[in-house]
Amino acid sequence: MTGHFLEVVLPNERPDLDPARPAELAKLAEDLGYHAAWLPDHLIPPGAFGDVFGGVYEPLVTLAHIAARTSRIRLGTSVLIVPLREPFALAKQVATLDALSGHRFDLGVGTGWNEPEFAEVGADFGGRGKRTDATLDLLAELFRTGRGPGGGYFEPRPAGPVPITVGGNSDVALRRAARIGSGWMSAGLSPAEVGERAEKLTGMTNGRETRVTARMEWNGGDLGAAIARFRAYILAGADAVAVHFGPAEDYGQRMTVFAEGVADL
Repeated sequence: MTGHFLEVVLPNERPDLDPARPAELAKLAEDLGYHAAWLPDHLIPPGAFGDVFGGVYEPLVTLAHIAARTSRIRLGTSVLIVPLREPFALAKQVATLDALSGHRFDLGVGTGWNEPEFAEVGADFGGRGKRTDATLDLLAELFRTGRGPGGGYFEPRPAGPVPITVGGNSDVALRRAARIGSGWMSAGLSPAEVGERAEKLTGMTNGRETRVTARMEWNGGDLGAAIARFRAYILAGADAVAVHFGPAEDYGQRMTVFAEGVADL
């Protein structure tokens, strides 16, 4: 069941992580048949990077490095905190990464949840949803027309729409995914909860196909239970499962064992 079902969330939670390691793991994931590799994002969280906060290495820059080391696996952010980013610079980064990766980039987006992180950079926490929507609308317009609101020229223009995966478990996130997303990604939900929200999302999209990705973690414990959970997500309606494999030590080994374990499902 590798193929389009199995994806990986790369480790990016430790400041002492070798900066070459995410690309090495992404290449291994590609060789193992993983469909996509994702990186988390936090600019300047209120606590140390670790179990709660990922994103030590900036994800868009890191994915550009990974793109040069891989050729087939899709690459994405899970998820980029859009309202913490300057919209025009983000558009330029996304379009450039789309070109550098050979159009393998999925822009995973979220509005953020940690108010102190917004305060740290002077961003408005209460208006983060509106700012996210405005930024995504701007990206779509720049990519489509190549012109800014004041007539400025925008390049490079992606060859086609950059897929947008909306992260978040709320009804607002589902509505955003239904409006502009090519996909929706859960975080910390049970298979039954993913299935319930996937069904709700289907009712919102008026027949437009929207890919559902569930996130889960396996840190090397009971492999049988982890594979059963993976299968439960698929049976509940997920099109893919993105797995984070716990501590950075032995990450590649756990990736390999898990891929072999789900191959015959």
